[in-house]
Amino acid sequence: MGNAVLSVVALFPSKPCQKFLLGGEAEEMPPDKTMDLSGRHLRRFPLQVCAFTELVKLYLSDNSLSSLPAEFHLLGALQILALDFNRFRELPPAVCRLRQLSNLYLGNNALCDLPAELSSLAGLKALWIESNCFEQVPAVVSRLRQLRVLHAGCNQLASLPRELGQLRDLQSIWISDNLLGDFPQVLLEMSSLEVIDVDRNKIRSFPSLAHMRNLKLVIYDRNPCRNAPRVAGEVRRVGRWADYRPEAEGKAPPERAAEQAGEETGMETPEKNERSNDCG
Repeated sequence: MGNAVLSVVALFPSKPCQKFLLGGEAEEMPPDKTMDLSGRHLRRFPLQVCAFTELVKLYLSDNSLSSLPAEFHLLGALQILALDFNRFRELPPAVCRLRQLSNLYLGNNALCDLPAELSSLAGLKALWIESNCFEQVPAVVSRLRQLRVLHAGCNQLASLPRELGQLRDLQSIWISDNLLGDFPQVLLEMSSLEVIDVDRNKIRSFPSLAHMRNLKLVIYDRNPCRNAPRVAGEVRRVGRWADYRPEAEGKAPPERAAEQAGEETGMETPEKNERSNDCG
C-alpha cells in the first residue's frame, strides 16, 4: 500500500504532495546540504527541490526518472549527483551546467552515449557509467582532464580509445564484464593508474605491467588467459596464478611450464589436448 501511495504522489507535484514526498517541510534547506530521494518511485523530478540552490549532495537513485526539468541547473552548488538506477536514455542537458560537480553516478540506465557538453564539468573527478548500453567509451570522457575514477563495467566495450591516455590524473579504471579481447594498449601508457579491473572479459594474454610504478591492484579474473600479468613485487593481483612470483625474468607460470615440458618430451598435457581439439 505504501509503495502504491508513493507512486501516485510522484505523478502530482502539488505542494502538499511534495511535502509528503520530501519528508516534511520542503521549504527548509537540509542542514547538511544533502537530500536523499532514492527509492521514492519518482517519475517526475520534484520542482521544489530546485529552490534549494545551496544543495551539495543530491541522491535520486532507484527511481523511474527519464528526464529532468530545465530548472535543474539552478542547483549549481551540487558536487555529488546520483542518477543511477533510473530510466535515462540521454543525459539531461541541465546536468552539463552543474559546474561544481565532482562525482556523477549514471550507472544502470539505458545510455548509449554522452553529450559533448559534459566537458564543461571541468572539475569532475569520478564518473560511474556502468551497466548501460555503451559500445565504446564516449569521446567526451577523454576531455574530462581532472577525472581520477572511471567505472565503465557491464557494457559492450570491445576496446578503449587512445584518447583516454589524455587523462593524466586517472587513478582507477573499472571495465569488468565487457567484450575486451585484448588488454587495452592505452592503459600501458597511463602511469598514474593505481587500480585496473578487467575482470570478466575475453582477454587471452596479458602484457607486462611491471613498468607501471603507481599500480597497486590489478583484477583480471575470469578471462580465458594463459598467463598472469607481470607486475612489480608490491602489486596485488586477483586472478589465475595471482600468487606466482617468478624468481627470474621470463620464467613461465606453472601451467605454461608444464605445457613446455610436454612439448619437449612428447607428453600429452591438458593444454596440448585443448589446442589439438581447437584445431580439429
